[in-house]
Amino acid sequence: MKSFDLNIEEILDNWEIHHAIREIIANALDEKLLSNTKNIVIEKNEDKSWNIQDFGRGLQYEHLTQNENIEKLNHPNSIGKFGVGLKDALATFNRHKIEVIIKSKYCDLTFGMSPKINFDNVVTLHAFVNPPSLPTIEGTSFILKNCNDIHIEQSKSFFLIFSNESIIETTKYGDVLNKTGNLSNIYVNGVKVSTEENFLFSYNITSVNKKIKDALNRERTNVGRSAYAERIKLILLECNELIVAEKLVNDLQEYGTGNIHDELQWTDVSTHATKLLNSSKKVVFFTPEELQSNNNYIDRAKSDGYEVVTISEKIKSKIVGETDYNNKPIIDLHEYVDEWSDSFKFIFIDVTKLNQNEKEIFNLTSDIFQLIGGKPSNVKDIKISETMRPNSYNYSDAAGLWDGTNIIIKRSELADIESYASTLLHETAHAISGESDISIGFEESLTNLLGKLYSNSLKISKSSNYSQQPVSSPPYVKPTSHLTNTNYTQINSKKNFPHGIHIFLSLMFAGFWIPFWFLIYQARNKNIYK
Repeated sequence: MKSFDLNIEEILDNWEIHHAIREIIANALDEKLLSNTKNIVIEKNEDKSWNIQDFGRGLQYEHLTQNENIEKLNHPNSIGKFGVGLKDALATFNRHKIEVIIKSKYCDLTFGMSPKINFDNVVTLHAFVNPPSLPTIEGTSFILKNCNDIHIEQSKSFFLIFSNESIIETTKYGDVLNKTGNLSNIYVNGVKVSTEENFLFSYNITSVNKKIKDALNRERTNVGRSAYAERIKLILLECNELIVAEKLVNDLQEYGTGNIHDELQWTDVSTHATKLLNSSKKVVFFTPEELQSNNNYIDRAKSDGYEVVTISEKIKSKIVGETDYNNKPIIDLHEYVDEWSDSFKFIFIDVTKLNQNEKEIFNLTSDIFQLIGGKPSNVKDIKISETMRPNSYNYSDAAGLWDGTNIIIKRSELADIESYASTLLHETAHAISGESDISIGFEESLTNLLGKLYSNSLKISKSSNYSQQPVSSPPYVKPTSHLTNTNYTQINSKKNFPHGIHIFLSLMFAGFWIPFWFLIYQARNKNIYK
């Protein structure tokens, strides 16, 4: 029997039995890969010892004298990069009183403490070489005595091959895995090197860069995120399967709550996911703020067959005006509104089809125009529409529209006299000025109308029997009330106000005492499309 010193210079005191077994399994998997042989075996023997066997070329005792295995170093998918790993495992087994027997067609190996040659007082771990007891055995068998089932299961948990995590998509940088527990596992060539508490997926990195190699210490544990983050980003950016994009974008829906997973904090990844999703499905992207203020367009988009997806403002800024991987435009709120407007059709309502309250308010049209000196000559007709194009400010439906010939007002404005009259006058200002909102011409026209409105209302007031009635005491009208024949007659019969002054005062004092400037404010801030 021959023996030799393993020359283990540094003992890994923090290694436990399962860490040592991990190295044996890693070596067996590497040999399967390098020799292209059948799957390894991990089985319990009748004497309750455990056998870990590959079916490769067989271990020779000379392998134990190598610090690094050049063949493993040169193979891109090899697990065991460090030749010292096996010796670390043998030292750990010895420390924990685990008996190890290695069998191959070349020899049997056992291990124990023995004095160094010429140094009887220095006792170190030695390998003892014996002739092969199984000269026809395939590969190498590691027999472990005194270890239990828990040790084996703990060691197997380090390997992707023994996990329940399935591959969702494979890229040239690695695999995206469907994690099965609360923690995400980070593997390098199938060996777990770290865990993440807030990742959406698990990952197996198969293209190892220098940063990862430098971080893979002898223990192969506690590798920091900084070592592998860039590789994981590249894996995700290479993905083109819908299932990955859907999971990422579904996670984005939690953006407003702050509960998104860490991968979605990477802007490039989130942008890639939106493009991928847009390539595969009919989707429209809204920010959380847009969701709150555009319920009408959310409903319309859904009725048009779109899936509404929430993204952050930051992601939106990256996709505005962009196309996806199929050169289709990415549809955000702005794109959808433009698309919807292009196909928009007015649904005009015959005045005779209005309900009683709406008719009463609409019939005041001539009285309202009387307050400004009559209907402008270039206004042909006043039309009521069930639908209305969106305005250009916040994408909500406009209240009214001057189309160059007619004033079109949305039916919902007939809910009360204040809404209808202010919208009508606003659009009349557009008709007179020929200008759009927020222009000097429109502002001047609107100001002139308000001056006429006030002047003519005073003239009507002075000509009435109640010209002495203080302007500070107008009739009370609830802001949400609908004018019916009954309450409209009661107002006029009780106070005997002419139509003109009643309309003006209703506009000024709709349910509460307010200054005259409110009408200007209301007209300027009305959701009007021009």
